[in-house]
Amino acid sequence: MSVPYETAAYEPADSPESPEEHLARLLGRALNSFELPDEAVHLLDCALAHSSSLHSAHHSAGLHRETYRHTWLLADGSALMLWELVHNTTPGSEPQHEVYVDEEELGLATARLPLPQETPDFELPVLVQLSRIPEPRPVYVPDGSADHARRLLRRAENTDRPGPGTAALLTTASAHQITQAFGRPSTVGGPGRPGLSFSLYEHAFLLRDGAEISLWEVEHTATPDGRHMCEVYITEDAAREAMERRAAQVP
Repeated sequence: MSVPYETAAYEPADSPESPEEHLARLLGRALNSFELPDEAVHLLDCALAHSSSLHSAHHSAGLHRETYRHTWLLADGSALMLWELVHNTTPGSEPQHEVYVDEEELGLATARLPLPQETPDFELPVLVQLSRIPEPRPVYVPDGSADHARRLLRRAENTDRPGPGTAALLTTASAHQITQAFGRPSTVGGPGRPGLSFSLYEHAFLLRDGAEISLWEVEHTATPDGRHMCEVYITEDAAREAMERRAAQVP
């Protein structure tokens, strides 16, 4: 009898088996692991998380075949899969393991076995979505953080800058970190203006009670006289919208 399966979940952070250990165990038992592309193995060496799911199975008259899908989440947010085929070729014999980089190779390997083939044109429902890896926590610097927050808000020239409530909250800041953010336009040109500069910085603060708060600083020269201007926003989206708004106003 052949039965399709599709259950998977990424191993939790405290899983006893790391992605590297899982890969080593899989390759160690596969008879054909030497055939895997070096590039794929290199990418998997840097995986952040992994999951395994039973894809399908067939058992009859002492013969069995199972296929497993092993998925690794890479540092860039993409996923890489390996397909594992487990089978015995004679009743009661020890199971053999093979591993393949795509489902087409898996199908060719399965076709060589003395067992009924998979159901053709079979499509499994997608029950699991890849989880986004959380951003790493900032490395905070305990160095005059409350004063840094005060000076940052004082030099902000936008009328919709964070208000007194945020300022009062930041008086309890015990550490902070400044990181430049990248993304949408950093320089914009215009007639008579060879280039306007836009920079976005995240000022992350750690409060005494352990809470975290960030302010987003936009530095730009989209001013009538080309001078530098500082604006501060409570969210990244608001800061980026301000950058695009200022760029659109350039004559």
